Parts: sequence; structure tokens; C-alpha cells
Amino acid sequence: MAIGFIGNGNMGRAIISGIVEKKVAEPSDIMVYDIDTDGLNWTKEYYGVLTAKNNIELAESSRILFLCVKPQFLYNVIEEIKDRVSENTVIVSIAAGQSIESIENAFGKEIKLVRVMPNTPALVGEGMAAVSGNKNVTENELSEVLEIFKSLGKVEIVSENLMDAVTAVSGSSPAYVFMLIEAMADAAVMGGMPRKQAYTFAAQAVMGSAKMVLETHIHPAELKDMVCSPAGTTIDAVAALERGGFRSSIIDAMTKCMEKSKELGNK
Repeated sequence: MAIGFIGNGNMGRAIISGIVEKKVAEPSDIMVYDIDTDGLNWTKEYYGVLTAKNNIELAESSRILFLCVKPQFLYNVIEEIKDRVSENTVIVSIAAGQSIESIENAFGKEIKLVRVMPNTPALVGEGMAAVSGNKNVTENELSEVLEIFKSLGKVEIVSENLMDAVTAVSGSSPAYVFMLIEAMADAAVMGGMPRKQAYTFAAQAVMGSAKMVLETHIHPAELKDMVCSPAGTTIDAVAALERGGFRSSIIDAMTKCMEKSKELGNK
């Protein structure tokens, strides 16, 4: 399995880390290129992967080719490599807001393409990725891509028309959760708790609550009710959140996120 990475940023490194640590492929099967030579050399030394001289060499050598560049650089990269990519190469794009159709049009020929929306918790092996392949990707090829993203956390196949919703609910949502943790910790500090300890308590509470949803399969509303004792502390807190528009604020924020994602895709 020859896996190539154009782009060596945080997400590219996270994917490489998952592949190597979970032994999806050997480091010698992975090749990377990035214009940042210092970062590229670090990845080579740390993970034991190969490096390419340029994008063209990497594109010609890869059976699965990851395009791990920002959307504003994606089409320049495609222009550079489009005539060097084999018809059998599976191209994986993680560029936010860039549709399968627009990437296919940029290559100007039939390609095997998988669009993926990962998120930053992949950096700690707890990512959530959405995957959508075009008509040319076989079931076995899609399974190989899924196996790679399973090494970073969880992955689901979705219809491409859901990618804007995916961006809001998992791609961008770590930022909302970080804000929640920060606010919870601030309140704990107001109550006298040292800040470092407050972050630990808040973060662990969020992580544990998420794990309960995933592992018990109990509806979140029911789990919330289990914590709210009659005339207790939690129901007063929930009432305050409702008065502040907690849930409607989250919905409004995610709606804005989806609108922006659609806007990026239409440019």
C-alpha cells in the first residue's frame, strides 16, 4: 500500500500517526511532501516515513493520495499533479467545502475520489470523520480509506449533500466544546477552584458525558433527566441555561457554520 501525503500540517500528521501507530501500513509505505522542509524532516525522523522531492514525484508514486492542503491552495496543487496521477490512484481530499464535482472538474478527467471531513480530535485518536466517495471508487478502495480513518477515532460514510451538516456537527464543533469547557472552568475558578484543576474537572466531565451517549445509546435528554434530581442543584442550572438560550444558541451557531460551508463550496 503506497500512501502519499501532499501537505504535512496538523491533520496530515494526525493521519500519518494513526496509520503508523495502528499498523494500518508500514512507515516505509508512506511518502510525504511539503514546502516546509523543517516540518517535513521532523515527520520523516519521528515516524520513519519517506519524503518526496516534489508533488509530482509523490503523485506518481502513490496508490492512495491524500490532499492535505488548505482549500485556497488545493486547486494549484491539482493543476500541478493532474496529468501525473494514475487512473487507479485513489485521491482523498480533506479540503473543507470543496465538493467532489469541483475537484473532479479541476482534474479534468475520470478519477477515483474520496471526500473526507475529519476533525481536530483526530490528533489524540478521538476524531470523527465523514467519508463520501465518487462513482469510480470501488467498495474495497472505500474500505481501505475507512480503515485509515478508523485509526484516528470513528468514521461514517455519508451522502455528500450532508457534508455541510457534518462540518457544523463535528468539523467545527470542537471549538464550541472548548468554549464550553473554558466557561465551566471559569465558573469553577469563581467558586475557588485552582484553574488547572478546574480545566481537568470540566474536560473530564465533557469527555465522560460524551462516552455515556456513545456507549449506553440512551437518548441525551434521558441522560440529562437522570442527573436532574427533584429540587436539586442540576435542575436549577438547567433552568438557567434554558433562560439564557443555551440550546437555541448552539443551533444558531451550527446553522451559521453550515451556511458558511455552503458559501465556500460555491466559490
